[in-house]
Amino acid sequence: MNEEFIMALKEIVKDKGISEDLLFTAIEDALVSAYKKNYSKISHNSQNVIVKINRDTGEIDVYSRKNIVEEVEDKITEISLDDAKEIDARYEIGDIVDIKVTPKEFGRVAAQSAKQVVIQRIKEAERNVIYNEFLEKEYDIVTGTVIRKDRGNVFINLGKIEAILGQNEQIPHEIYSFNQRIKVYVVEVKKTTKGSQVIVSRTHPGLVKRLFELEVPEIFNGVVEIKSISREAGSRSKVAVFSHDESVDPMGSCVGPKGIRVQNIVNELNNEKIDIIKWSKDPREFIANSLSPAKALNVTIVDEDNKCAKVVVDDSQLSLAIGKEGQNVRLAAKLTGWKIDIKSKSEVSKLEETVDIIDDTKELDNTEKIDIL
Repeated sequence: MNEEFIMALKEIVKDKGISEDLLFTAIEDALVSAYKKNYSKISHNSQNVIVKINRDTGEIDVYSRKNIVEEVEDKITEISLDDAKEIDARYEIGDIVDIKVTPKEFGRVAAQSAKQVVIQRIKEAERNVIYNEFLEKEYDIVTGTVIRKDRGNVFINLGKIEAILGQNEQIPHEIYSFNQRIKVYVVEVKKTTKGSQVIVSRTHPGLVKRLFELEVPEIFNGVVEIKSISREAGSRSKVAVFSHDESVDPMGSCVGPKGIRVQNIVNELNNEKIDIIKWSKDPREFIANSLSPAKALNVTIVDEDNKCAKVVVDDSQLSLAIGKEGQNVRLAAKLTGWKIDIKSKSEVSKLEETVDIIDDTKELDNTEKIDIL
């Protein structure tokens, strides 16, 4: 090694973002392996050596490490105090002495033997840098560029790495074009034998949450809180919000001036409908709000332990409350965590009339039984 090689290594450190100490340590470890491989037959000290590289000049030195003892039993690993003091008078019993044993031809052997190991360590260090960088972005939004499709998967360039948007993570009927820039939610970052793998999603409710945090300062600052989200990607989402400041309207903050904030999110999600719901600690009020845009006339808690509720709506609101193919009530149930049974006002009236008739019949039956007795 020489000064040019050291300069090249430091350039790698700068470009790749690898720790300089980590890189030099990796090279030194590789040179130890090279020494043991090439000099084990001619040196009894080959199993007890270290290699040191001068960070400025690139000079390599091999040292045999020995413990200072009163009585030497193993000449390979031990040295007497008298012999140690000949090297440095400050040595004491228990100290470790590094004795230089660098072979004349070691520089050439080192360069040949350690090359592949050094390259591998650099690759590993690079992978760790990328892994740690994207691990910090897990459960967050990143912006990337669509680069290709393969077997239903979409691959997105995130700069230093390609992310995978699997079929189950794609919004139904959404088209992904080459060089298209899109925002995705990082679901998982994991290590594989081929490096880091980043799994992203366009369907995860977390994407909606992060988009609101980007668009709504009150959410980002913690004044307004997103309590829950239910989503059927590509079709509709419901977002329950709550304000920790009574002077701040949580729904108005999310909608924004002239609806610009929520519209930006809708545009990013390719016109997915978004219902912003006011959260309440009162389950009756929260359930009623969750059925928006339908209006509930009455909410009754049927079974609090199993979270079952019955909601009465006006006849004209029934189809709106249920939604197309039951979507509205289904999303409301996911949002609130309650099982919701919706009845129209006329259905409830008929049911109550039926109950009254049954009760009258029971009274008549009881009277007949009394007469017979």
